[in-house]
Amino acid sequence: MPDTLTWYGHANFRIDTDDATILVDPFFEGNPSAPVPSAEITTCDAVLLTHDHGDHVGSSVEICKTTGAQLVAIVGTAGKIQEAGVPAAQIANGIGINIGGTIEIAGIKITMTQAFHSSDSGLATGYILTLPSGVTIYHAGDTGIFGSMEQWGQLYDIDYALLPIGGVFTMDARQAALACKLLGCAKAVPMHWGTFPVLEQNTSAFAGALAEYAPSSKLVAMDIGTPLTL
Repeated sequence: MPDTLTWYGHANFRIDTDDATILVDPFFEGNPSAPVPSAEITTCDAVLLTHDHGDHVGSSVEICKTTGAQLVAIVGTAGKIQEAGVPAAQIANGIGINIGGTIEIAGIKITMTQAFHSSDSGLATGYILTLPSGVTIYHAGDTGIFGSMEQWGQLYDIDYALLPIGGVFTMDARQAALACKLLGCAKAVPMHWGTFPVLEQNTSAFAGALAEYAPSSKLVAMDIGTPLTL
C-alpha cells in the first residue's frame, strides 16, 4: 500500500504507511472543519503534539488511551499530558523528547524542530518525519517564519512541507511562501487556515506568494478528509 496523508482540518493530519498510523495535533471535537469525530480513530501508533494549546492537543489523551498509541511531545508538555491521563508507559522516551532529537516509531524517524509560538508548557515545536519509503514530511506546527528553516532544508530533502498560512496566530501567506524557499521543499501543503473566521479563508494569497518567492515548490491544496497518495 502507498503512503498516504490525510488532513482533518486546522493542523490535524494523519499519516499512514504499511506499518503505522501517525496523528499530528489531533483536534477533532470543537474543530468545525473535522469531517469525523475522534471516536472513529481506532488505530494509531503515535500521536505527535506540536504544543499544548487546546486546538492542537485536541483528543490526544482519549486517542492514546483507546488505541495504546505512543505520545510524542517536548519534555514538559509530555508530563502535562501524562498528568491528564496518558499512562507513563505510553510517553515516548519516558519523558518526551526535545528540539533536535530523533526517535523512531514503527520505522518512521521523527525529528523535533523548533517553532516560534507560545505554549503553556515546554516549547512550541514542529516535526520532520522520514517514512520508511524515504518520503519526508515537515509539519511546522504553529510558527512564524525563522531563518534556520534553511538549515532544516539543507539537512533533509523535504517532499511535503505542512505550513500554517492563517496569519494572526501564525505565519501568513507571504511568510509561508518565503519559508518554502528556505526549506527548498518540493510541495507545500497549507494548513491552519479557514477553521475560524479570524484566519485566512482560502489559499489564493498563498498561491500568489508561492509563485513569487518559491516557484519551484508546488502548491498542494488538500481536500479535508480525502487521503493524498504520497
